[in-house]
This record gives sequence, structure tokens and C-alpha cells, in this order.
Amino acid sequence: MRISTEALVPVGPPPAKSKVTGTRYGWRIQPACWKVWYPVWLAYPAGLLEGSRLLDAPPHHVSGEETIQIAKDYEFLVLFTSTPGFPGDIRLARAIKDANPTIKIAFVGPHVTTLPEKSLRECPAIDFVCRKEFDFSTVDFANGKPLAEIPGISFLKDGQVVHNPDAPQVQDLDALPHVTEIYKRDLDVTRYNVPFLQYPFVALYTTRGCPAQCTFCLWPQTLSGHPWRKRSTDDVAREMARAKELFPGVKEFFFDDDTFNIQKARTVELCAKLKPLGLTWSCTSRVTTDFETLKAMKEAGCRLLIVGYESGDPQILKNIKKGATVERARQFTKDCKKLGLVVHGDFILGLPGETHETINNTIAFAKELDVETIQVSVAHAYPGTELYDHVTKNGFMVAGSKMVDEGGHQLVHLEYPGLPADDILGAVHRFYDEYYFRPKAVFRILRRAAFDGGERKRLYKEAKMFLKLRSARNKLVKQHNRAAAEAEPVKA
Repeated sequence: MRISTEALVPVGPPPAKSKVTGTRYGWRIQPACWKVWYPVWLAYPAGLLEGSRLLDAPPHHVSGEETIQIAKDYEFLVLFTSTPGFPGDIRLARAIKDANPTIKIAFVGPHVTTLPEKSLRECPAIDFVCRKEFDFSTVDFANGKPLAEIPGISFLKDGQVVHNPDAPQVQDLDALPHVTEIYKRDLDVTRYNVPFLQYPFVALYTTRGCPAQCTFCLWPQTLSGHPWRKRSTDDVAREMARAKELFPGVKEFFFDDDTFNIQKARTVELCAKLKPLGLTWSCTSRVTTDFETLKAMKEAGCRLLIVGYESGDPQILKNIKKGATVERARQFTKDCKKLGLVVHGDFILGLPGETHETINNTIAFAKELDVETIQVSVAHAYPGTELYDHVTKNGFMVAGSKMVDEGGHQLVHLEYPGLPADDILGAVHRFYDEYYFRPKAVFRILRRAAFDGGERKRLYKEAKMFLKLRSARNKLVKQHNRAAAEAEPVKA
């Protein structure tokens, strides 16, 4: 399961006076606001285009003003955007265009894939948008190909929107560059941190697409598609061997595929080639993964799995077409614990069918599983997903609501009969408290800190951030509750 949450990240230009400039800027709003992920998608065209530069602004402390100044020297900007970040991104695009009127700007990502015409009309500074995978469409334009001849793009011509036919999905993933080479060239890996991964870490993909049909998941329904395509195991092993040389100080590699281990034979084959490298790595996983596959992963250096449990209610799992059961989730978690694999569990509150009772069931289920760490998100219905169509059709979208506030904190924009949005938001706060303030969870954290000095320092920092976020979230819940109470009519 992929949480489609992004942080402010630009892709910057190639050296001054070069023929083409490849740049991106986009927002990644993390549920916890303390994770910084890699701009993997933009690393591919950056690697395909000679003279390009990948600029990831926030973690590298490059301000919006500095980005505008950088863009003055370049001809072409590629900006990765998202639904919550789009308003800020178009303000940036306008400012860049004002500073450099001749620059060409392309927006990419799920939001413009789903709403190309709306995006173009909202921001005339956008010259075109790339729908779905954009590796070759952006490079074609940079190399001088006319817009009318580039598959998969949309643009305005004489006030009318032109949608070129879709580009074919990339099938030969081995033909794409290794993103780790681009990271080494343009990024500082010490700027990236995710609390449940060892620091520093490096993230990359070994596959694209996801055959699962989860109704809420953004990426397979918009950008990467459902067809599952894989890099050869030899190509992945080559990149990992090279990455080990490039980043001797990196503690962990993370395979950020939508579903890394969905095909047993391929996973076992890849593990056999990773094992001699002696790497520590982590990945995403579905609960349908069997014990034999998990064992091969553990023996090859796998440390942690990010697992989308989503809900502890069987009917909600059916409603969202998860393709998994609570029983299977229990067995999978037992298998991971038996093998010594750490699990970071993802849960979502506010999915179709949610009630106060199902929320309690999910909290109880999470405590029963007792995985190392959790993430609790509120359900977000992104345009282009089946969930969006469902909640829009049934009137479950809160009028005028936003997905995040100005500080990047999650807001609830869905509610159901008997379950107001504020109750869902309050339940997220309660979920974290009930999970992490249990004696068992507290003891586990203290034990880690006691036996590992480096981990103790890291845990202290994370605890400070967690408590700061908890305070902000609690304040937000109280504000919403106050506003709701004031809005209620006074009874005679």
C-alpha cells in the first residue's frame, strides 16, 4: 500500500547556458510531517537528459525565492505536483514565469494526470502537462520534439485544450537509468529521514504498477497503472552493488515499490542475488506474502516491511477491495515476528463503511498485532480514484474541505451518516495515544534505547517530534470540536 503523500521537492535545472533545463518542484505532505522521501520519479528523466539537474529544495534548504533565481538561467522546468500542493505549486510557476518569461514549464504527477484541462486553465504559466508516466515525454520536449508529436501530453492551443493520445507504458524498465547515480550527482542523502528506517537511507524502485485494486490508492489508478512491470533481477543487483560503492555510509536501502514482493518467484530470485552483497534493506509488502518468501527475504538482508493493514474490520476491507483478510493479516504478522522481520503498519480511518464501532475494532486489531511502529492516516479521496467517485456520488465529501492545513497536518474531508469528520480526526489522535502509551509499547522503545547508543539518540529526537506533532494534532482536534459546538443551534 502506498500512502500518496508528498513533501515540497523541486527538480532543478542543468548547468547555466545548457540547451535544456530539466526541473521539478512538488509537494509531499507527510501525515506526520517529519518524513522526507526521495524524488524518485523525477530522477528518471533527469538521468535520461544530459546536462539536467535534480533539485530537491526543502531538505536541501533551498527556498522558493532561491528556486526562482535558479530558474532564471534555464529553459525548461518539470514540476511534480499533487492535489494538496497544487495551489502552492502554481504560485511558484507564475513567479518563475514572471522572472523568466521564456522558460517552458511542464507539470507532472497524479493531479494533472487526472485533471489536465482544469490544471492548464487554472494556471496559464503551465505550458503543458504530462499524463501518467512522464519519463520520455519530458525528454522528448527537452530534445526539441514539437508538442503535437509527443504522446501523453495535454496543452492549450488557441484557447482549446489538446489531449494527445496516451503514451505507451514503459515496459523495459532496465532501459531506464539507475536513480542512485542521479542521487550521488545531485542530492545529499543525509538530508533524507524516515523515522522507522535506519539513517541514512536510500530509496529506489525495482518495479512499477500494482495489480491490486484498492479503491483509495492513488498511484496505480493515475500515474503508474495496474499492470505490473519489473526490472530484471540482474539489473537490480547491479544497481545495488554500485550503490553500495557510491554510498558507503548508508545504513539501509528501501525498495519503495507499490508492492515489492507480490510475485514469489521473482522475489526469491532477487533475494538470491542480493544476499551476497551483504546489504540491509527494507520494502513494502502485502499480508498475502507467505512464510517461505519472507524467509528468503530475511536471509537476504531484509530488515523491515511497510504493510498496509488499513482496517481491522472485515467489511471495510471488502468495501475498499483490499484483497486481504484480517485472518491473513494475523498469520502474516506472526510469520514476520517468528523470522525477526520488523513491521511498520499503516492504518486508515474514514474509509467507506466506517463507524465508531469499526474504528474501535481497528484500534483493537492494531494493538493485537502489536507491530513495531504504526502510521494512522485519515482517508483522502483523490481525484482519479474509485474512492473519489464513490464519495462524490454518495455525498460523503465535506463541502469546502481541504486535505491538509497550512502546516501540512491532515484534515478530514470525508464524513458519513453518524460519523462526523471531527470524530474521525479525533479518532486518529486517540489511535496513536492508545497504541504508543501502552506499557508493552513503551517498554519496547525503552529497551531499544537502553541497548543501542545511536538508537537512543535517534529515539530521543523522534520522541520530541512525535510529542510536538501530538500537541499540534490535539490542538487541531480541540479547535474543530469548539467550532462544531459553536455551530450547533441553541435549543430553547
